[in-house]
Amino acid sequence: MNDIIFALDIGTRSVNGLLLNIENGHYTLVDYESIEHTERSMLDGQIHDVVAVAQIIKQVKQQLEERHKITLTKVCVAAAGRALKTKRTIVSTDITKQPLMDREAISFLELTAVQKAQYELAEEEKSQDQLTHYYCVGYSVLQYKLDNDIIGSLIDQQGGNAEVEIIATFLPKVVVESLISALNRAHLEMEALTLEPIAAINVLIPESMRRLNVALVDIGAGTSDIALTDEGTITAYGMVSKAGDEITEAISDYYLLDFNEAERVKREITEHHQATVEDILGFETVVTKSELALDIKPAIEDLASAIANEIINLNKRAPKAVMLVGGGSLTPDLTNTLADKLQLPHNRVATRGTDAIKDLRTTIDIPTGPEFITPIGIAIAAKQNPVHYISVTVNERAVRLFDMKQLTVGDCLLAAGIDIKRMYGKPGMAYMVSINNQTITLPGTHGTPPKIKRNNKQLRVDDLIEHNDTLVVDKGEDGHEPLVRLHDIIGNVQPFTLYFNDKPYQVTPKITINKKAADLEAVLKDGDRIEMVDHIDLGTWLNQSEFHYLAHEPEIFAVYLDDKFIPLEAYSEKLFINHQPASLETRLKPGDKIYYNPLQKVTKEVLTKALKLPLSEEINITFNNEPVTIKKEKMALYHHDILLKDDDVIEPLSKLTIKRLEDMTFIFQDVFRYITLDLIKQRGHVHILKNGAPTTFLEPIVDGDKLEIIHESK
Repeated sequence: MNDIIFALDIGTRSVNGLLLNIENGHYTLVDYESIEHTERSMLDGQIHDVVAVAQIIKQVKQQLEERHKITLTKVCVAAAGRALKTKRTIVSTDITKQPLMDREAISFLELTAVQKAQYELAEEEKSQDQLTHYYCVGYSVLQYKLDNDIIGSLIDQQGGNAEVEIIATFLPKVVVESLISALNRAHLEMEALTLEPIAAINVLIPESMRRLNVALVDIGAGTSDIALTDEGTITAYGMVSKAGDEITEAISDYYLLDFNEAERVKREITEHHQATVEDILGFETVVTKSELALDIKPAIEDLASAIANEIINLNKRAPKAVMLVGGGSLTPDLTNTLADKLQLPHNRVATRGTDAIKDLRTTIDIPTGPEFITPIGIAIAAKQNPVHYISVTVNERAVRLFDMKQLTVGDCLLAAGIDIKRMYGKPGMAYMVSINNQTITLPGTHGTPPKIKRNNKQLRVDDLIEHNDTLVVDKGEDGHEPLVRLHDIIGNVQPFTLYFNDKPYQVTPKITINKKAADLEAVLKDGDRIEMVDHIDLGTWLNQSEFHYLAHEPEIFAVYLDDKFIPLEAYSEKLFINHQPASLETRLKPGDKIYYNPLQKVTKEVLTKALKLPLSEEINITFNNEPVTIKKEKMALYHHDILLKDDDVIEPLSKLTIKRLEDMTFIFQDVFRYITLDLIKQRGHVHILKNGAPTTFLEPIVDGDKLEIIHESK
């Protein structure tokens, strides 16, 4: 019996004590004892008369001790699920300038969320004129988000906004204190504490199934406790102040029975499906289970409606399935009625008995129904997932914690009521400076997290604590004003190289602070005005260089021809950057190659060709069967009434005119300008022919004419 587990289920109607033995992972129920309260010392699962409840506990303990010749000193118990409160809450923080770099920073964020939930719960209590003090007995992280996207971990993540959503569980101080007081009066020490809904869930719904949205309802005598699972955790607890007693009262009213007789009838019909009823007038009637369900249907409907409404209120929708435990779950037709209220198939609402508990063995006969689910669950859950009771001291203040998980420093801070945010050092004052008339903020350094020590040894917020630990929490150090040098915000600005007609030139950016030339190592002060020219345009660079005489818009070569302005781009002054046309406003980049083409020299011949001026006309003829091209000026180009020759240079913006010549006709004798013929040396008679016909030297000719001079010898 060394590995014996003593567990108590202290309910509204009775106290159930169980002895279990654990071996190789299997639990064996050795014995149990159940004694009903002789008076209403328990109301809705809460101890109202500590002395009376302690007396019943003592009787249960003595019965088991006498039968097994043992002394029981420690016991596993459960706090009523109806006393639990759950709160979901979300907190977010800006991580633009201070990312969450480690687990401790995220733990502080989670604890801030728990404190927010605790504050919201306190505000709800205040609005309801209640002053219940709650302990946080555990929390679970539902999800992290980064910039509104769900993410697995926030460590070292970069973004704008980090968010954590948690669900926290709270237990009233009075529930635990009254429970401990009753146990102490029965000479028992609380070995471990669990929670009734968790006890039942642990034996019926393993963690692998808690991703399913399932409701567990423990219907006792005074109340119906509700727990919901979803997303891999227990998401909510609730309570309905209607249960088995309402059914007993309905039986009492309908069949004219006192309460105790009605309770007997209810149990007998549950076990044997019928019972003999003798009312207060002495008439006997045999009532079957189906008849009872019909006779008290309004009470069954009322109980099912209350449970269904609370489930919907907690879950915001109908769950996938509902499990019923506790003696009240055996109420006739309750499962089908509840399924109808939740609009679920009838096979999705069921009563579960002890035969559903895995790894449970027994050496005695026990009820196979749902009454023993919670008592057995308390024994198993208290051993597998106990809530240990420990005390610590935080800043010379005694704090009691119930360990539903491994307790950390953070849990102690929560229990001591220390405001995590206030314990952070304040950030240092920021500076405001301007860069090229754009104001920027230079933040001060962040305050440091709280410093937590145990025996002068530094602790982290997620470090585990032990019973009787003494913690000292000091506020983090405040941040400092920023220490920022010029190069910290503009970088190490370096000179760069440009090329002018393939020759390299260095360009140094210009930087000033408050109109004075600045060094990159200069320490900035609040209000500094920084001006930085880290780029330069072509015109500015030319002005500052040896080519300042080029810092004007390139001159365009143009002339006025018969008062018409005609530009000639090909002969104009040009600037190119990387072989592309550029203006003085073109911004230069490192490595740019600048080329300059000066204004070109233009002659009358070049201009005539460029403008394709029809100053002359050509015809092609044959002379003595040889091809000859004859050219004749049709028009002349003048500058201020001066006739221009082909090699005359024309200045930009010259005013030119074209004049038509009077003699425009080609005649035979024009051919002599293009051939060599000595007529003096020719002797004898000469024939002048045009197209085979006699003609004269003054005869007009046209393109294609055939000219001949034939000498006739004597």
